[in-house]
Amino acid sequence: MQKITRLLLTSCFLLVLTLWLGACGQSAGPTSSSSPAGKTLTDVTIGLGYIPDIQFAPFYVAKAKGYYNEAGLNVTFNHGIVTDLVGSMVAGRNTFVFASGDEELTARSKGVQAVNVATIFQRYPVCLIVPADSPIRTLADLKGHSVGVPGPYGATYVGLLALLYHEHLSVNDIHLQSIGFTQVAALLGHKVDAVMGYSNNEPLQLRRQGFAVRTFEVSDYQPLISNGIVTLQTTLRQQPQMVRAFVQATLRGLREVIANPDEALQLSRSYVPGMDVTKAREVLQATIPVWRGNGHLGYNDPATWQATASFMVASKLVPTISDVSAAYTNQFVA
Repeated sequence: MQKITRLLLTSCFLLVLTLWLGACGQSAGPTSSSSPAGKTLTDVTIGLGYIPDIQFAPFYVAKAKGYYNEAGLNVTFNHGIVTDLVGSMVAGRNTFVFASGDEELTARSKGVQAVNVATIFQRYPVCLIVPADSPIRTLADLKGHSVGVPGPYGATYVGLLALLYHEHLSVNDIHLQSIGFTQVAALLGHKVDAVMGYSNNEPLQLRRQGFAVRTFEVSDYQPLISNGIVTLQTTLRQQPQMVRAFVQATLRGLREVIANPDEALQLSRSYVPGMDVTKAREVLQATIPVWRGNGHLGYNDPATWQATASFMVASKLVPTISDVSAAYTNQFVA
């Protein structure tokens, strides 16, 4: 009887221990799991910072085609708009995040030791959009005109500041209007003279409705580091092989998307609920040049990082940056 009691107590203890470990498994730090084939995988998460969308196709394809598993990784995508994406790593919710250079430099100015290990968007995918018949023909023509942005935050606002910085203008030279995420309706309704939007989004929507527009691409005027794979310095120090495996598997997915966008669309459908394939194809075609850039996929360009830092300091978005090279590395891209 005592032996049976001991067995029951042992079983209960193991059950409680299992449940406790499962509850603690929410941490973003690398842990282990097993693949169906019995291979031990390292669990990692990446915060993608937006709703499921075709713009994340390189990640979806890398997972769908088993590239992450082959690299020994069990990858979880954390979607959702987060106020402090980089900070989510500090809080232990993500191993990696998909963040822009300006987001990272802002976080670093607050003491977060974040590092970009691969820039996926080689061009800053933000632009100023005006009607095709607008009198705004150059950036200098913006003076005195109304410009709509979702608000004084995010990539569209940073992109506007960059365009003004290039032209030696300031927000005081224009009529800045916070219009929420209504750029398409605002321009269609002539509520503003221009809007800031994403190159692979709002211009496509407007043209789809028969509204001809012209765009001023931020990257054509002011080099800025856009979205890349960002992690913490402690993760680089403790798990360099895991970081390399994740970067290389993602870049493999990126190459697949560029080479075969139709397959990427089909593979991404299970990750993007209710995806409109026709519209997604259009977005994908507009995003490929942004990923490709000059052809060096994932590369962190030192000159662009320096230009980004100089602009941010001059615009008082961050204080003086002593060593911008500490914010990125190319050791995992090669």
